Amino acid sequence: MEDDSYFEDEEFSPIKSILGLLTFSTILPINVFTSIEYMTKLTWVWPFLHILIGILAAICGYISLEFLHLNSFFTAAVVYAFLMIITGYNHLDGVMDMADGVMVHGDAEKKIRVMKDSSVGAGGIATLFLVASLTIAGIYNILDYNFIMGIIICEMSAKTSLLTTALLSEPLTPGIGSYFIKETNVPNYYASTVIVAIIAYLLGGWIGIAGVLGAMLSGVIIANIAKRNFILANGDVLGMSNEVGRLLSLLFMAITLFFI
Repeated sequence: MEDDSYFEDEEFSPIKSILGLLTFSTILPINVFTSIEYMTKLTWVWPFLHILIGILAAICGYISLEFLHLNSFFTAAVVYAFLMIITGYNHLDGVMDMADGVMVHGDAEKKIRVMKDSSVGAGGIATLFLVASLTIAGIYNILDYNFIMGIIICEMSAKTSLLTTALLSEPLTPGIGSYFIKETNVPNYYASTVIVAIIAYLLGGWIGIAGVLGAMLSGVIIANIAKRNFILANGDVLGMSNEVGRLLSLLFMAITLFFI
């Protein structure tokens, strides 16, 4: 991913940086832009911003269930579609690109070249289908337990997965992803994750904590896959981590719901 010229170089403003993150990762009509360097300084607050997206998705699910009287499976598909649309399909290319890079045989340089190629292979398409299908199944599962708060938790935790991968990775430069990786360090990651865990506990008790743990595990797994295949990581790797993080968060919550 190349640095984009619409990010203007200006004085650092926390409010503009936060709104810039929301502009960057959603289609909400905020239209606040700041330089990529300043925007990524607050990468650690990204999970909290996506609580808003999770709340909107949960409202969408509630309306589908209670007012439109759709069944849980159809509602799960609607919620997933809503999440993808409101985030501008932001990370789906990362899922396909990283999958293509992992699937190809060769050294790290060849794998990176394939990952950065604009064309999409069978591995990328199949992986996106699997991640999307399993995520819908995960939402369906938690809705079957009437745990609609899980939608908020999984969307927030997806960004915790992304931060975990960023913390454990070395950046591939140039690219926007490298800025997020460079700005993720142990202190701000620890602060972000502790606050995420507290919010998840308040929303769902130990079920919420399980969702956060699933997302953290996802981040570790994706970081290790990227390190083994590419040595370095970029925005595509972070995108994959976000989508798999949402999925594993749902999986861990679904398993916990069964046993509690």
